[in-house]
Amino acid sequence: MSNGSSDLVRKTFRLRKKMSIGFYVTDFFFRKILRQNAAVRWAIHHTSTIHCPERITRGKDTYPGDSPGVYINASNGVKIGDYTNLGPNVGIISVNHDPVNNDLQVQSSPIEIGNFCWLGMGAIVLPGVVLGDFTIVGAGAVVTKSFPEGYCVIAGNPAKLIKHLNKTECESFAGNKK
Repeated sequence: MSNGSSDLVRKTFRLRKKMSIGFYVTDFFFRKILRQNAAVRWAIHHTSTIHCPERITRGKDTYPGDSPGVYINASNGVKIGDYTNLGPNVGIISVNHDPVNNDLQVQSSPIEIGNFCWLGMGAIVLPGVVLGDFTIVGAGAVVTKSFPEGYCVIAGNPAKLIKHLNKTECESFAGNKK
């Protein structure tokens, strides 16, 4: 396929340039034919699992589950902002179970992840957590509490503040994206 016709296909079907056509063919096969993650309204990796995708609100250029092995349970709701990336094997778990009767789900506030965030490989975000804009979550971190102020790097188990980011630099970058 020539570049011109390839661009036409990408524009017609709203395919992102950074993802291969093979990614979309595989997504079509698993979601539309095998009905795996069928309710998800955007292309995801065939090894990712998303429960209750209708409870996910996602921002511009944000595609939760396009990395391999992502697990999202959005029963209590998940909001993910613009230009936010989830690495491979990230877990976002908006609901927990009763400690005595694990058939019962415990209600909590929705998870909120801001704009321009990045969750590293294997990071886990637990129910009710709020992460502000420009929060970077280190690989393997377990986020048990909120960091609503954002502009930071968090890591560890449980996740702790590692570094503050330069807010002016972050906002300048964000201004160039919009």
